[in-house]
Amino acid sequence: MSLKRAHVLISGRVQGVFFRASTLEEARRLGLCGWVRNLADGKVEAVFEGEEQSVAQMIAWCYAGSAYALVRDVEVITENYIGEFDTFSIKGW
Repeated sequence: MSLKRAHVLISGRVQGVFFRASTLEEARRLGLCGWVRNLADGKVEAVFEGEEQSVAQMIAWCYAGSAYALVRDVEVITENYIGEFDTFSIKGW
């Protein structure tokens, strides 16, 4: 099992369209840990940790996002796996 960590920035119409809640649901479904939050500039930021295949699936999901989102760009920064999270959460809730 190969573990991976990805730091992701999603831009477009991604705030106020259930993006964070949908990200939480999908990340938990995939067994990932980490967090998601809104940024002041209108982007959504997330960190995903878990099995490499699940992280890849989550990143692919980010390109479509929630039902009402309109994703314009997804920036993915691969980082070293740390294992610092026990679950996936929404920051700022």
